[in-house]
Amino acid sequence: MPLYDFRCRGCGHQFELLVRAGDPEPICRSCQGRDIERLLSTFAVSYAEKTQAAARSSRKRQIAARKDAIIADEEYRQKHDKE
Repeated sequence: MPLYDFRCRGCGHQFELLVRAGDPEPICRSCQGRDIERLLSTFAVSYAEKTQAAARSSRKRQIAARKDAIIADEEYRQKHDKE
């Protein structure tokens, strides 16, 4: 039985729903809206795409951590150079 991911275009709520042949069109569980889009499931994304996305995410975290370390070092130098 197919389990699909959906997102409501009205309120942005994301949810999973078991969809069988003959079932009525899904509605949003949050706002009861009918403007629903079916999302790609995680298994539908290729491994290369997932690897690239993970690498980009890791790089962003590394850059942010490096910026924090540089700022902390500069604050430390400013505080201790005055003494």
